[in-house]
Amino acid sequence: MFPSESTLTLCPHPATPAPVVRTIEAHAERRADGSLELSWCLRGDIARLLIPEPRSAACADGLWQHTCFEAFVGAAGDPAYREFNFSPSGQWAAYAFAGYRQRDATPALLGPPRIIARQSAGRLELAATLPPDALPAATARLQIGLAAVVEASDTVDGSHSYWALHHPAALPDFHHRNGFTLELAPLQVRA
Repeated sequence: MFPSESTLTLCPHPATPAPVVRTIEAHAERRADGSLELSWCLRGDIARLLIPEPRSAACADGLWQHTCFEAFVGAAGDPAYREFNFSPSGQWAAYAFAGYRQRDATPALLGPPRIIARQSAGRLELAATLPPDALPAATARLQIGLAAVVEASDTVDGSHSYWALHHPAALPDFHHRNGFTLELAPLQVRA
């Protein structure tokens, strides 16, 4: 679902064991039209995971309580950021923040993102495309945190594991700006 030469590997938070997941790889690419393409590939014992069933594509809260993939996007030097949640069900959520966990009333996404999810033996894939109006200005360097919440059906150590490119805190905290470790260059704007 994404180019292997530019994959990033998420790691589980040390406080949340993940015995049924082997790997989660992710990819992010800023397109010439200003959109952001994101994708995740989870490999593991899929039969032991709780994966939301397909539904009508719609905005929904609380997706992070179950298996979902997340992206946190901000502009370098600006404390404001956006949070995007994508469920394998096809549902999504978008939130704007003025600073660390400070919700902003500004809509984070005006229209629905494009989401494609596929599941096969040993593999769960999800791709999402965010339109330019959901992102900081095209002239901004993007700082991105890619993450995943995985819900298992039968683990003794807790049913949720939290995955990210980097875990900067003692407890899982995807909002922590030090976790936004992926940087994407500004788009080249033609005069």
